[in-house]
Amino acid sequence: MLARIRSAALLGIDAAPIDVEVDISNGLPSFQTVGLPGGAVREGRSRVAAALQHAGFQFPLRRITASLAPSDLPKSGAALDLPLALAVLAASGQLPAAALEGLLVVGELGLEGDLRPVRGVLSIALLARAEGVRALVVPAANAAEAAVVEGLAVAGARTLADVCAYVRGALALPPPVAPARPVAPRDDVDLAEVRGQPTARRALEVAAAGAHSLLFIGPPGAGKTLLARRLPTILPALTPTEALECTRIHSVAGTLPPGRGLLGVRPFRAPHATVSDAGLVGGGRHPSPGEVSLAHGGVLFLDELPEFRRGVLEALRQPLEDGHVTIARAARRVTFPARVLLCAAMNPCPCGWAGVAGRCRCAPDAVTRYRGRISGPLLDRFDLQLELPPVRYAELAGAPGEGSAAVRARVEAARAQQQARAARLGAYAAANAHLGVRDVRRACPLEPPAEALLREAMERLGLSARAYHRVLKVARTIADLAASEALAPAHVAEAIQYRALDRERQGAMPQA
Repeated sequence: MLARIRSAALLGIDAAPIDVEVDISNGLPSFQTVGLPGGAVREGRSRVAAALQHAGFQFPLRRITASLAPSDLPKSGAALDLPLALAVLAASGQLPAAALEGLLVVGELGLEGDLRPVRGVLSIALLARAEGVRALVVPAANAAEAAVVEGLAVAGARTLADVCAYVRGALALPPPVAPARPVAPRDDVDLAEVRGQPTARRALEVAAAGAHSLLFIGPPGAGKTLLARRLPTILPALTPTEALECTRIHSVAGTLPPGRGLLGVRPFRAPHATVSDAGLVGGGRHPSPGEVSLAHGGVLFLDELPEFRRGVLEALRQPLEDGHVTIARAARRVTFPARVLLCAAMNPCPCGWAGVAGRCRCAPDAVTRYRGRISGPLLDRFDLQLELPPVRYAELAGAPGEGSAAVRARVEAARAQQQARAARLGAYAAANAHLGVRDVRRACPLEPPAEALLREAMERLGLSARAYHRVLKVARTIADLAASEALAPAHVAEAIQYRALDRERQGAMPQA
């Protein structure tokens, strides 16, 4: 007998429909799975056999052939366990085959017939709605995640026996309720906790307002990590579209806690310096998202930047420019979103005390080698490069600074101006940092004195073409924070001040 049921497999952060067909015929007892099954899919034969027996069903001791179509799409993971079990039951006459029509089913089976959560259910739910299925059947732990998709009937079950009873119509599984998304999530940290460092606080605000990448250079204890961890608290709240995309990525990666709906806060990822290429940008035999994709829509913080392997850092260049990561394998090619606000921190020298009187013992060539661990093209991609001085006692003992809520309000106002401008110019850019080269000139009208200042900075500091455009974008953000449409000399001068490494190489910069 032959039975068929619909399921799904993940392809990047998207889901692809899978037809699970099971044929049971006479012959020596066997269970063969065809259609490019991965190791976990092939091992599902043993889980299915044990789960059926423990759930009170008969496992047919005949020749079983399971086909996963399309056969040219690699399948990985254990999400096909449940549809395989249901198809075996239907093909052996223990379930009515007609009752499986219109269902899309995913789930991992335990040996006792319990259902365990699987990855990527949000993407699978979006596929199920697009396919117009009668209902999506998932493990109970994934039901809340699937319920985020409106207009889709979701059935969450805890055991294989419950699913079979639901299919027969003998059990009504209660529809899950999607968890409410927090409107104003509470921040565990606040910018008011940062004492002193007024220039760094200003740079943090500019970075958040325009989604500009930011590099802090300073001695230990200057507050580099403290500032970076407060950057997400001044970013605008996630839009519904951003929340959906961020949640899909974390669901595919398996980092979304069971029972959670849409993410309510922007991600903050801080990988260790020992992270591998695949860990940072994604990869593996079955490609999965890396840290840069897990930070999509939020902040990727790289502390002790020179301690990362150079090859790992160079792999970041393409995602930073394109906003996505493309991973090519022999059998498939997947793309993960990777639009992040990059924040990094580094010491000025190996010992960390360069610039602090009487404390640095590093030879000049040691400092050169230390900074040479980071390539010029990567450093050029930091819109803001800022040197942090040590914090003085009077600043630590002083009154707290402005809190995150007040700064976030200014950031949101500046972002609103940017989105209105982008719509007016016909440019696709969520923030100034994302403006294309041909849109920069139209979005950044320079007053004549500001243009003369920028020309002098280009000549004296030897700015690259990339640095030139980044200075314009930063100046545009500074002007937006000041509610100014034209770029004045003060806006350009402040943007140039944030090119600390360029100024260090070439000497003092021009003043407004």
